[in-house]
Amino acid sequence: MAGIVLETLDDVPWERLESALGHYPAKEMRRALRRLALKGGAATEEDCYPLFDCFALSTGRVASVATAALPFVVALADDPDMGARATLVQLLASLSKAAAEADPGLVDAGWHEAWRAQHPRIRALLADPLPEVRREALPLGEGIGVLLERWHAETDPTVRLPVLLALGTAAADSAEAGPVHRVRAVVAEALRTDGPVMRVAAVHAQAAFDPQASVRELDLLVAVLSDPAVRPQFAAVWYVPDIDSAFTREDVISWTAHLFEGAPRTALAFVVRLIGAARRNGDTLLCRAALDEGWQLLMVRPSAASSLLPLAGALLAEPDDGVRYRAAHLLAVLGSRAAPYADELAALIDDPGEAKFLEGTIGDHARWALTRIGDERALPGLVERLYAPYRGQYSRGYVSGDPHLPAVEDVLTPLRAHAEDLLPAVRKLLRDDDVGGSLTCCFLEVLKAWGPAAAPALPEVVALLDDTRYSLHAVDALVAMGPAAKSAEPAVRRCTVLDSPGNHHKAAWAAWRLGADRDAALQLIGEAVLTEEGPLYGPVGLLGDFGPAAARYADRVRRVMEHGDSWLRLRAAVALWSITGDPEPSGSVLEEYLLPVADGGDAYGFFLDALRALARIGTVSPAARATLRTVRGSDQRLSTYRDYRAFIQHEEIRSAIDDVLALP
Repeated sequence: MAGIVLETLDDVPWERLESALGHYPAKEMRRALRRLALKGGAATEEDCYPLFDCFALSTGRVASVATAALPFVVALADDPDMGARATLVQLLASLSKAAAEADPGLVDAGWHEAWRAQHPRIRALLADPLPEVRREALPLGEGIGVLLERWHAETDPTVRLPVLLALGTAAADSAEAGPVHRVRAVVAEALRTDGPVMRVAAVHAQAAFDPQASVRELDLLVAVLSDPAVRPQFAAVWYVPDIDSAFTREDVISWTAHLFEGAPRTALAFVVRLIGAARRNGDTLLCRAALDEGWQLLMVRPSAASSLLPLAGALLAEPDDGVRYRAAHLLAVLGSRAAPYADELAALIDDPGEAKFLEGTIGDHARWALTRIGDERALPGLVERLYAPYRGQYSRGYVSGDPHLPAVEDVLTPLRAHAEDLLPAVRKLLRDDDVGGSLTCCFLEVLKAWGPAAAPALPEVVALLDDTRYSLHAVDALVAMGPAAKSAEPAVRRCTVLDSPGNHHKAAWAAWRLGADRDAALQLIGEAVLTEEGPLYGPVGLLGDFGPAAARYADRVRRVMEHGDSWLRLRAAVALWSITGDPEPSGSVLEEYLLPVADGGDAYGFFLDALRALARIGTVSPAARATLRTVRGSDQRLSTYRDYRAFIQHEEIRSAIDDVLALP
């Protein structure tokens, strides 16, 4: 077959064909096909990569060169002497999907006819002698009828299992009662009579068209997935098309957990029961996998904490590093609720154990957990440990959805009460730019949050005013220090900033806050607000700090509040209240930012800013109270983050909601 391909390749007028990407012209398609045919039985998956590049399916186009190449790809995929047949069948499945999903105007006019011409040979791949070819050909089976034929004919479990999964998906997408009824019968039979791994697959297949199936079969899923004797069977048979390696039991646990997305209580029960079984059986891999799913659930469902907290506390004593790591991180994100386990966490501060592919040591996460609890045993060496991942580099690498080390500012900001103990190490890093440069802005954010307690760092902060990378952050920290930083006012007036009007306005504002002439700063900032048009409208937020002294600019601020974008309207509303002292119309504007979150939206940043502003104004309407009670009563993590930051933002928002609800 490869010989026929080689003989006929040059019969195609490749030079007249259009390619999907300019840097892969049609002649490259001919070259890729020729090289693959010449490789023959020695061809590997890697040898197919140039061919995938030429089809360029990610462009959403099926160009004429793809139509011309199709018969050759089919011929090579059908050739029993070709070494990369399974990969070529994957390519055919990708081509079929791309053509079906593409805008019709981006599909070559001859494509569909060419596909129909090759259909008999493509269909034959479903019955190929090689199991891996049959498996990769499953997406090419058109309709439930074809898949049912394969189910009844197939004997290899590595193909039989993905056929069952494909039947479930096909039934979910079908509106024909007869075929769907036949699929239900097949799945029900597999659920009753097949082996344990196939029964788990049957639950997955059934859940595709019956979402409650996983809830009903919770006992079965837990029993099979927690059975140590069954674990090797998953890696032996659980294959799916387009993924070369088998799924391990731990992979299937993760996949199964997604079946419970509409049933959070069952999802929690699934995790808790797996952890319990893992502890009874000494099954470390199961415990890690279940903890990972517990972590994912906790990120979106706060109510899961009551069940997961005691489990994580108990798991701190497990011998496996990966289990202790996950338990320590889970306790850290739960903050003060982890206080009953403070002694156990303190015992792990120097634990060097790590979890594969995850950032930090067990000791790092235990120390962070103690800071979240408010335990002083975390303080010695804390700043140095936080800096360690940055030593010699300017960033860290991690997957945001996985457990990882917190940012320096997220750890230190809440520790204002311990500023006296922590400041010497922070000041040292600020003095040494070669060492602390990558964290300078982070430390300045911490000093800003610590406010007057950070005043001993005044010399180090002033020294940064001449560096445009840090000067505006330094200005904020100095203003937050209050009267203790008054001596820095001349330096602030002379500070070096990037030449943008907004930066100069901020420097003038900061100098006034530290003792410079108020009227000069007010005139500079007020005139900028008066004269600058949208979308920014000048430094409206700064103007509000002048209070009633800025009364002559109130009408302009009101106009910005009425016509600015979402970010600006919120800040203008606060400024208008500060200037006029009148809760309205500012309060009504701020309350507009509450409704989207109550309705299921995720504009949590605006929501938190509005809450803090309402707390300052001191009034809230009955309707807004009802809205906030709805938000507070929902079992939803109030954050778009999907890592430890979700817990910090959630805590901040819940606290701000309480502050507003406490208003008279």
